[in-house]
Amino acid sequence: MARTNVFDRLDAAIPLAPEEAMLLDSVRALAAARIAPRAEHYDRSGEFPHDNVAAINALGLNAMFVPENYGGQPLSYVAYLAAVRALSEACASTGIIWATNFHAMKPVIDFATAEQKSRLLPRIAAGGLAALAITEPEAGSDATAMRTRFTQSGDDIVVSGTKSFITNGDVADLFLVFGKWAGIDDPRAALSALVIEKGAKGLSVLRTEDKLGHRASSTAALAFEECRVPRANLLVAPGAGLKILLASLNTSRPSVAAHALGIARSAFMDAVRYVNERSQGGRRIVEHQGIQFLLADMATDLALAEAFLWHVGGLVDAGAADFAVEASMLKLRASDVAMRIATDAVQLFGGYGYCKDFRVERLFRDAKVTQIWEGTNQIHRQFIGRSFMER
Repeated sequence: MARTNVFDRLDAAIPLAPEEAMLLDSVRALAAARIAPRAEHYDRSGEFPHDNVAAINALGLNAMFVPENYGGQPLSYVAYLAAVRALSEACASTGIIWATNFHAMKPVIDFATAEQKSRLLPRIAAGGLAALAITEPEAGSDATAMRTRFTQSGDDIVVSGTKSFITNGDVADLFLVFGKWAGIDDPRAALSALVIEKGAKGLSVLRTEDKLGHRASSTAALAFEECRVPRANLLVAPGAGLKILLASLNTSRPSVAAHALGIARSAFMDAVRYVNERSQGGRRIVEHQGIQFLLADMATDLALAEAFLWHVGGLVDAGAADFAVEASMLKLRASDVAMRIATDAVQLFGGYGYCKDFRVERLFRDAKVTQIWEGTNQIHRQFIGRSFMER
């Protein structure tokens, strides 16, 4: 593949400060040298990649989104997205493990009191793992249907309920948990957010899921049985959860898009390499016009999605007050592109693409969930469409 192409130029145009570009170079080097070579092993074994997490922590990556007052060295949101994409390009499981730290802790950064931040954030800046607990067995995209209950008991809050499909759920040090405040009948007004710390009495892991893809990223079902948590860990106030949840999703969805585009970039590059090397009927596969048309569509979709990723990242860095539709558009398109490119890559590999000896088989499996989590793409289409209804 040519050394300078549209994707090299896109990468060169990412708006990063010099220190951010240097850090991203370190992330890419780590991803290529240590994380990518171990991705197949972790996918096959389903082991949690503790050594990958340790290597990421050695770079101090968690510090890039934690305020300086609490042990961090904050960089731009665009730099964070670029790091998510780079890690996910090497290993989708490792990418989502790390990105989830941001998904779970950004509400703490944005909404917690100074006392809460000083207690909780240094643990993350130092390399702790976090989990975001929203989904329940009977409440997926409709968060207002959740049944987890928060009941005040003196200086404590008693948590009762279950959560499902929680990334990092069995390994996290801190959990941001959403539930309903007992005594508030309106399901939207009752939503509240609470930080629960590892080892809390009454918190247990029911199981970890055996998944199609992202097999090294632990996904757990959690139970809260009369779990007592200090009220000091409640974010803002009872009933403030919906505002916190929506703000959290607006910044986590572009992160999921970056993760999906890392998978897509790997699948596309593998496909390009293969069709250039493989011959059929005395000609390289890439010389056939039909293959060139397929590559053109894959490349164009990927380039446009990546360009929009940096646009939305720039909106966040500029302090945009309303970018929910753009975040949904980005998550929707990036995840659809990832699934389509991964599918086409398998097709271009032919029978080999269906075998575990080639990475595109794993990328195909990893891509699928990006269309499901952080709101299914059907929900995003509905939200985007509704935004154009005149009132």
